[in-house]
Amino acid sequence: MSSAWLLPEHIADVLPSQARRIEELRRDMLDMARSYGCELVMPPLLEHLDSLLSGTGRELDLKTFKLVDQLSGRSLGLRADTTPQVARIDAHLLNRAGVTRLCYCGPVLHTRPDGLHATREPLQFGVEIYGHAGLEADLEVQELALDALRRAGLSDVAIDLGDARLVQGVLGELRPPAETLAAIVSALAAKDPVALTAASNGLPAEAMAGLHALLGLYGGTEVLAQARERLPRNAVVTAALDDLQWLASHLQQVHPEVALGFDLADLRGYAYYSGVRFAIYAAGSSDAVLRGGRYDEVGAVFGRRRPAVGFSLDLKALVQLSPATPLRAAVRAPWGEDAGLRAAIRRLREQGETVVCVLPGHEHEGDEFDCDRELVRIESQWVLRAL
Repeated sequence: MSSAWLLPEHIADVLPSQARRIEELRRDMLDMARSYGCELVMPPLLEHLDSLLSGTGRELDLKTFKLVDQLSGRSLGLRADTTPQVARIDAHLLNRAGVTRLCYCGPVLHTRPDGLHATREPLQFGVEIYGHAGLEADLEVQELALDALRRAGLSDVAIDLGDARLVQGVLGELRPPAETLAAIVSALAAKDPVALTAASNGLPAEAMAGLHALLGLYGGTEVLAQARERLPRNAVVTAALDDLQWLASHLQQVHPEVALGFDLADLRGYAYYSGVRFAIYAAGSSDAVLRGGRYDEVGAVFGRRRPAVGFSLDLKALVQLSPATPLRAAVRAPWGEDAGLRAAIRRLREQGETVVCVLPGHEHEGDEFDCDRELVRIESQWVLRAL
């Protein structure tokens, strides 16, 4: 029999020190997004299942916890990703004609963890820009993402670029069954030539050669020149490579300190993304700390196809990589019934100070605050004194 205090696997309490750092980072991220003109939205944690899993959201089916609504009898889902919800808000509730910048931050739930040490309850922060099909929006989102990681104090940051259109360009007019396409994308992501040969068996030789060429197209900016030589020369491939070149040149100009790379076979989220996709890596993590890209089809299922580009990250995972932050300065005060003492404490708190009252018998206990001053009575006045 398990103990009542044990939590489910990959679910954990967040204790004071960690919670403080997560909350400080959450506020920094939202303030930073607002400085770009983003508006905050707060979608509900659960929705009707057919809304959560509609369109591109179907890829989240296996990750989504499902339950029955006791009021209506309909199936509900606990969100595993907030992006489809934000697309619904843009399409149906805001319904604006021009550019809309939205941000969000809230928990999502996964039926299975993404990794060995991953949580099943990430705290997802994300940004979406709707209504602009040009690369200017892609660049803005990528710069915002880099700013977010800079705010978190991450160093040795590298951004990896790719494009979901390249497979379509390599296949040309071919339209293989969904299962075949999924197997091809999986083999490309795993860089497994044997699996790729098996998945693409029966395709024309030119298509197979193009798919195998993608396996070796990863590295620095030289990859784009290699791709132009080794991939089919058609409008889709050319447009994808031109877009990657444009973004790379601008990122190098504005962020020369950021390592820039390409992995044209990394097609994670292929069914979701419709154009340029990116992942950002940082020292101390073997996996990407942030992923994003263009997904112009995300709102189509809600009856309003709009250009869309964005990214998301898990603040809980990000805090694990960010440097420790100093404790917040505070004032230590004695507990007492003296009216002057209580008034002095109240004034300090109104001024934004943290005042920790030491309860009787607990004078030597530590806490989560750095008490660098204390409130003491000198003659008839309560005054601050440095510790």
